[in-house]
Formats: sequence, C-alpha cells, structure tokens
Amino acid sequence: MRKTIAEKILGSHCGKEVRAGDIVVADVDFVLAQDGTAPLAVRAFREMGGREVFDKDKVTFIIDHNAPSPNQRVSSLHKTMREFSREMGFSLYDVGEGICHQVVMEGGHALPGGLVVGADSHTCTYGALNCFSTGVGSTDLAAALIAGKLWFKVPETMKFILKGNLPAGVYSKDVALYLIGERGAEGANYKAIEFTGELINGLSLESRFTITNMVVEMGAKVGMMNIDEKAREWMREHSSPDISLHPVEADAGAVYEDILEYDLSSLEPQVARPHRVDKVSSVGEVAGQKIDQAFLGTCTNGRLEDLRIAADILKGKEVHPEVRLIVAPASRKVFLKAMKEGIITVLIESGAAVINPGCGACVGTHAGVPADGEVVISTANRNFKGRMGNANASIYLASPATVAASAIEGKITDPRKYIQKTEDRGQGTENKRIDSK
Repeated sequence: MRKTIAEKILGSHCGKEVRAGDIVVADVDFVLAQDGTAPLAVRAFREMGGREVFDKDKVTFIIDHNAPSPNQRVSSLHKTMREFSREMGFSLYDVGEGICHQVVMEGGHALPGGLVVGADSHTCTYGALNCFSTGVGSTDLAAALIAGKLWFKVPETMKFILKGNLPAGVYSKDVALYLIGERGAEGANYKAIEFTGELINGLSLESRFTITNMVVEMGAKVGMMNIDEKAREWMREHSSPDISLHPVEADAGAVYEDILEYDLSSLEPQVARPHRVDKVSSVGEVAGQKIDQAFLGTCTNGRLEDLRIAADILKGKEVHPEVRLIVAPASRKVFLKAMKEGIITVLIESGAAVINPGCGACVGTHAGVPADGEVVISTANRNFKGRMGNANASIYLASPATVAASAIEGKITDPRKYIQKTEDRGQGTENKRIDSK
C-alpha cells in the first residue's frame, strides 16, 4: 500500500501496516508538558498509580507560560513541576530557558520520523522537522508518561503544494494566515497536512516552523514537511553533530483526501482581525487602525529571524509614543544570539520593552495584559477573546515586519514601505531597511 508520511510514522511506531482511519496504540519518542498543563498531568499520573516515567531521557517539563511566576498560586504549581521532575529523574527547562516548542527543537528532542506528544496544542510545530508531533490533553499525557505509548486515530492527509517566491515584505506568517483564511478554522479538522513545493523549499527552517506551528488553527492534527539539506544543517547545529537522521517521505501515489495548489508569488501581507484567526484580510484592508500595543514573540514568531526582521525595520526609528512594543525572545539561546548581533540594542533603542524568554504577553496572565478597549497587533497564533488576558481588548495577528511597522506609526501599517527586495535570505526574499533620511 502506498502511504502518506503520517501513515508511515504511525505504522512504524505501532509495528504494523496502517491506513487512515485506523485506531492504533503507538510508542512515543518524546513527551513534554508546560506549566499550564504539567501540574494536571502530574495529578493524573498519581491517580493512575504511576510510580516512574517510561524513560527519563524521553520526558521534559518546561516552565514558559508564566515565567517568572506572577503570583503565589503559580509558584506552587512550578514547585510541583520541579519536585516531580527531580523525583522522576528527567530534565526540566526552568524560568528563562524559553518557550517549550523552541527549546524542544533546540534540544534535539524532535527528530525526523519520530512521534512526539506534548500537552500544548502547538506541539505540531515540529512537523517542519518531519516529525509526527501533536498536542494532547494532560490526562493522555499522564498515560504516555507511564506507558510510553498512546492511542491515535491515523488521520487522513491533505497535501498543500505551495508555488512561487514570496514578494519583498511578505513572510511565512503571511502564508500561514492566508491558508487559514482560505480553509477556515475547521477546514482541516483532525487531518495531517503535508507541505511541499518550491515556496517551502525556499524558506529557512525558522520560517517553516511558523507554518507548521499554525496548522492547528485550521483544525489539523499535524503538519509535516520533508527533510532537505537546509533541515539537515539546522538539525546538526541543534543536535549532536553525528546524529543519525531517518526522514520519512510519502510514497508516490499515496492517497490524499485532497491536494491543494497555491501560487503565492503575488501574496500581500496578511492580517487576522479580531476575534478569529481565520478572519483574514490583506493589510491594506485594515491599514490605519489605531493600536495601543504591539507584541513580537511567541512560539510562532519569537525566533532570531523574526527579531532580525523587526530590527531591520526599527533601526534608526522610534516606537510611536502612544504604543507599547513588547518583545519576548523564544529562548535563552535566541536572546543571546540577538544580543551578539546587536538586534536587542536596536529594539531597545527604538523604545521596545524586551522581556524574559518565554510566552510573555501571548498567554494573558502577565507581562502585557491590555486594558479594556485597547487594540493589540501581535505575532502570536491566536486572537480569541481574552487570549491576552482581557476579553474586552482586540487582537490583530500579523508578521514581525507588519508588527514592527505598525509600532512605528501607531496604526496598522503595510511593512513594504520600509523594506525593499535585495536577494534571497531564506524567506523567499531578503529584506533591507530603507533609511528615512
């Protein structure tokens, strides 16, 4: 039988031939949870009679959602995580290490052909590394901690063929928003998505992560890409230099539920309007909307490439006096690299408030909760009511470039006025700041 990537990975992890629709129990390669879900998983672990985790080298906890702790209750939850990880002997990424999805990939925990489950919905990010990675609930995670196995329904697969090269000022975040707008928030419910095509091949790994990170926003179980030399190089840099990779490719003639082709050569910067991720329009349709806060960060767009894009636009300029620009690097490693490059200096000189690596304002528990009636433009992946901690605020989603340009002008702004096309830099185009002299 000719198989998709999802069918091959799940089949290899349950030891039998599978096809879409089958229910299987599969061995997992890595398990993770963050501070919003790990305490519940610990409680469920105890209630199930768990005494030890299946493999201490294949488990980690990450404190990222409320880091550092904003109150005594959260501090107690963090203490539970630290004590449990010490008791069980597995690793924990503590305050300041960064966002779970960034540190898991930096740590080499998600590998091609692997099966990873995480108690966080954006675990699907690792699909850019050819890994079947998906979010699960805390109770399911507890079962995986004990057994090293979990049940799955083998998903149907949709194939997205992305063609063309992105114009200057247009990025992978715009691609992700556009596709979600086209398909809708339920357009890929419980599906696996395979991304391929010349556009994907032209993107850097960091840009690819943005796309797989957001597949859950159209309901997908997982989004996956093939491994190429760019991916191999990235993984060698972030894993053991002699790591053995076992990528999986779909068979020619594999059966897909749907095959969709998009030529994005003329794509414009995209913005998701409140309060739905699939309520997407070109930036021109919302340009001029006054903003009160801009947020650059999250597991979607807090990586070095994203900070660099924003800094290119902000260099020599100032954030609008009526706007708060909050920046949260995705990890300690990203923060340090951005410091060495001078990116952090540029951002701070422009008027940005650079905060601790982690989820920051995205979660809505601290570090940037907007006031009633305020408008935020963010590089995050969700803009639901209350997402940033206040259901009476409005959130727009956009690329790092659009967020930076908007922070300068105090209103939603097309970033293309600040950048010009030069040469390829992994996003499809390189973007260079234009001095306003």
